[in-house]
Amino acid sequence: MTVLVTGGAGFIGSHLCDRLVAKGQAIVIVDSFDPFYDSAIKHRNIENVLESGDARLIIADICDRGAVEDGLGEEKIDAVIHLAARAGVRPSLENPEAYVRTNVEGTAAILEIARRRGIRSFVFGSSSSVYGDSTPVPFSEDQPATTPISPYAATKRAGELLCHTYAHLYGLSVMCLRFFTVYGPRQRPDLAIHKFARLMSTGKSIPFYGNGDTERDYTYVDDIIDGVEGALRWTQSADAGAFETVNLGENTTTSLARLVEMLSSELGVTATLDRMPPQPGDVQRTFASVDKARRVLGYNPGTTMDEGIRRFVEWFRQQPQA
Repeated sequence: MTVLVTGGAGFIGSHLCDRLVAKGQAIVIVDSFDPFYDSAIKHRNIENVLESGDARLIIADICDRGAVEDGLGEEKIDAVIHLAARAGVRPSLENPEAYVRTNVEGTAAILEIARRRGIRSFVFGSSSSVYGDSTPVPFSEDQPATTPISPYAATKRAGELLCHTYAHLYGLSVMCLRFFTVYGPRQRPDLAIHKFARLMSTGKSIPFYGNGDTERDYTYVDDIIDGVEGALRWTQSADAGAFETVNLGENTTTSLARLVEMLSSELGVTATLDRMPPQPGDVQRTFASVDKARRVLGYNPGTTMDEGIRRFVEWFRQQPQA
């Protein structure tokens, strides 16, 4: 089987590519190496998988369907895992049009490639942010998710709706995965855990929004990859036109204040806080119900925050900036 992985050089995507190749899958990576952060990081992420001989890379913008099609050529693709996106709640407030282009138009382009090539199996990487700030916790998939509060969240919800439409009209078998605050080795440098670790380790203050009582359901990347693999299997065995939305989280929460304490302890430093007002677009709490993921995917997240932070710091200490 050959799997097309969009965003395959990124944080989650590169871990997924490692796992798929290790299990004997051939993969095609599509990534634009967008300058949102240093592209050299992404190239390092996929060095080993490209050297394996079971993966190849297409450098293209997912919005440019022609460029992606040209890169694919006549290669037969059996499944698509669509992770490429413009990420981040706060940057989306500054440039919402760019988020609409990549996350909505780009998703439509990849769905159209799947339709035109007869690829039935399609996994879409969505986000817990679609639930907004008024959904009761723990968030469950049967709640409507009609009130996103950031452009990023709105574009991810739009991507889910496009996926449903393609499943309904064109017979794709689609699963949308709502990721809850993924962390671990290779995490993007702009995300809180990585950013805080970098600033703390150099004696700089960290941006601390609000009073520290916001909570997130932090999910270790290996657990996320288990869920993505389960979704891939589900789309391959489901009937044509099947569609499901599933949460992937740890089913527990950690406050911002507690996160800073954990990182400080593991790094062996004292954090200096640059206190700032709450940020528009940020939700107060994310908390995943994973009952459906357990039932449908056999998902069983097992990495505690203590263990996950330990593994992240171990990786972080080996990076050049550390």
